[in-house]
Amino acid sequence: MKKTKSILKRIRQNERHRSRNRSNVSQYKTAVKKLEVVIEQKDAAAAKGMLPGVVGTLDKAVSKTILSKKSASRKKSSLMRRINALG
Repeated sequence: MKKTKSILKRIRQNERHRSRNRSNVSQYKTAVKKLEVVIEQKDAAAAKGMLPGVVGTLDKAVSKTILSKKSASRKKSSLMRRINALG
């Protein structure tokens, strides 16, 4: 395949975008996992304290098109239901 300037530029851009996307995906997944650990420990106060940060992380992922709006909404809803069940 011929490597024109535009192809080389796209390769560079794709690598840059890939590293940013991986970082953002890792960030929101880590936040969700930490909250799930707290929920498993049945610590309602700590879970309610962490929830706004996790919701913000999910919203940031949506704004960067890392996660779809519906997917983030589903995750937030599921986490909130589990926290409310703790009491």
